This record gives sequence, structure tokens and C-alpha cells, in this order.
Amino acid sequence: MPKFYARRRLSILAALTGLIASVGLFNGPAASAALPTPVSAATARTYLASLTVATENRTGYARDLFPTWITISGTCNTREYILKRDGSNVVTNSACTATSGSWYSPYDGATWTAASDLDIDHLVPLAEAWDSGASAWTTAQRQAFANDVTRPQLIAVTDNVNQSKSDQDPAEWMPSVTSYRCTYVRAWVQVKYYYDLSVDSAEKSALTSYLADC
Repeated sequence: MPKFYARRRLSILAALTGLIASVGLFNGPAASAALPTPVSAATARTYLASLTVATENRTGYARDLFPTWITISGTCNTREYILKRDGSNVVTNSACTATSGSWYSPYDGATWTAASDLDIDHLVPLAEAWDSGASAWTTAQRQAFANDVTRPQLIAVTDNVNQSKSDQDPAEWMPSVTSYRCTYVRAWVQVKYYYDLSVDSAEKSALTSYLADC
């Protein structure tokens, strides 16, 4: 049984930040917010030291065990919510579909003006979560993880970059924009810690190395 419900008390500030950011999100003419700011490098190092190191096991994984996307606000589902949050001058129709706007993908430094060029990346991939402990969760818990707009877990990025990343961890894949890597690993560790997910030895080694440079 994951311990992330007990750990919610450790994320009060992050939760409040997410709620505050959501106020007016769909009322204003534009949005230019991005990934919720992850914990500091020092905190991430402390979190990382406490994570269980274990061999990953993908037995039984299927993406549909993590239901996406769910309604977040009004007619807006998770994808539409993140597109609105991460874009600038985003215009949506009555179904909350983005019809125009501008999006900067921090993984590769590209800017897009068509929402169809963006994927919503699960920073900690769904398969990685399964490998690391989510196989023991209920479907409701996996749905909460897959649609978490409060933690730094969902971000709009270039679609083919997201597809290239696939289910790889930081020992296997990192954003090509090197200046974003510190943010990426801090977010990765925060999400794994909050959801009480394990790390494998290569993953922990890579995270330790990247955090040392933050």
C-alpha cells in the first residue's frame, strides 16, 4: 500500500500553490504558468536518500491501468488544463480545446503554436511508476497519479520528444536542454518521494550525480 496519502502533510505548501495557481486559470485571457516549482536540490537530495532501492518489475503493466484524462475543471480535462497552464495567450473553445496559443517546450527549447504539436508528459512515466510500486495501487490511486496537476508531474512538451523519452528514467534519458536538467531531477525525486515509489540502482546513481550539480 503506497504511503502517499500520509505524505500529503509534507506537501501542504505544494498543494496550496497548486490551488492558488488554479484560481482564475480558466477566467483570464492568457496563462503562462508552467510546471509547479519542484522542491529545492537540498530537499531533493534528502528525499532521494530515503527512497527504497529495488529492482524494477513490469509484470502485468498496461497503460489503461492508469486512466487518463479526467475532468479537472468545467469542460476541461487534464490535457486541456495543462495546455492552458503551460501556454501563453491560449484561446479555447466551449469544449476547452485549445484553438490558438504559444507553447515553449523546456525539454528541447522548441516553441509551438499548434496544440497538436504538444504531448502532456508524465514526468515520472506511468510504466516507470508501475515498475516502482504502483502495481500494488488501486485503479483510483493510479488515476490520481496519472492526472496529478498539483505535483510537478505533468508538463506540455514537444510530442516527438515525449515519444522519444517513452518510459525511460534519468539514467537512460534526460532533456537535451541542459539548463533544465536540475529542475527535471528535482521534480522526479519529489514525485517519487510523494508517491512512495522506489528507485533502481542506476536511476539513483544518475539522480545523485545530477543533483550534485544543482
